[in-house]
Amino acid sequence: MPDVPSKPSSKAAKPRSKATKSSPKAAPASPKATFSPGLTGSVSLDVGESDTAEAFGSGDVPVLGTPRIVGLCEQAAMVALGPAVSPDQTTVGMRVQIDHLAPTKVGGVVTAEATLEKVEGRRLTFTVKVCDRASLVAAGRVTRVVVERERFLEKATG
Repeated sequence: MPDVPSKPSSKAAKPRSKATKSSPKAAPASPKATFSPGLTGSVSLDVGESDTAEAFGSGDVPVLGTPRIVGLCEQAAMVALGPAVSPDQTTVGMRVQIDHLAPTKVGGVVTAEATLEKVEGRRLTFTVKVCDRASLVAAGRVTRVVVERERFLEKATG
């Protein structure tokens, strides 16, 4: 599923650009970057009208939509990797497994956190969770794959 960019809402609630990274074992950028379990990243969002299930067409209620949660989790994974990804590389989404556990209304604030749990060659598996002020909103796993940017774009069709 493609990453869902943060969108300003039509109300006062706007996405926060507050992204934090904590990487006790972060590797420096290199042509062949290496990644170690333990890298973490987080992003927060003020939930707006454009973040709802209604806006995404994935439901008919004005609460934070599952597609937006998926995008936040992937964003948190990207933040966790930060500068450890060399400029000629990127990571792309391969698998998302999310349990959406609780609704968050417009005006609420959620934070997505991703922790790199497993590295298998180019495959990076993160555990992810999304919380609001009251509860755990979603939890699951995101798997991303390290690719050579130019080679990957050459293969793109459409």
